[in-house]
Amino acid sequence: MKRLATFAMIAAIGLAAPASAQTFGSVNLRAGFTPDPYRTTVTSGGSIAASNLFNNCTGWVADNVDFAVYYTAGSFNLTFSASSNADTTLIIQAPNGNWYCDDDSGNGLNPMVTIGNPTSGRYSVWIGSYRQGEYAQSTLSVSEIGRQ
Repeated sequence: MKRLATFAMIAAIGLAAPASAQTFGSVNLRAGFTPDPYRTTVTSGGSIAASNLFNNCTGWVADNVDFAVYYTAGSFNLTFSASSNADTTLIIQAPNGNWYCDDDSGNGLNPMVTIGNPTSGRYSVWIGSYRQGEYAQSTLSVSEIGRQ
């Protein structure tokens, strides 16, 4: 029951305001986009413990979506990753409502999530910091060609 309530809470956070009011930014990407990977800078971290939201999530995230990717799907997998000098984590809500969390699947202490057969729509992205109170400049990458 707690897990269902936290899903509802984070969904309400993600849907409570227009995208422009709740994100650091957004991008529209269509299958086959170039350059690949698409990259943007986001500050990691926040005051919410990701583990309170989901059993398999770690780190500290903002109460608002960090970045929104509006994606028109094709036949490629979609890979999200973050890189930073600090230890970062990644949470993604896919348009179909599925949630993805990662800590260290990328290079070093960087997170990476690959979504097979992605659907078209909004991908809400949070980049967390592994340590509470740590905020770091991070690069969010989105790719159809895989590991970055």
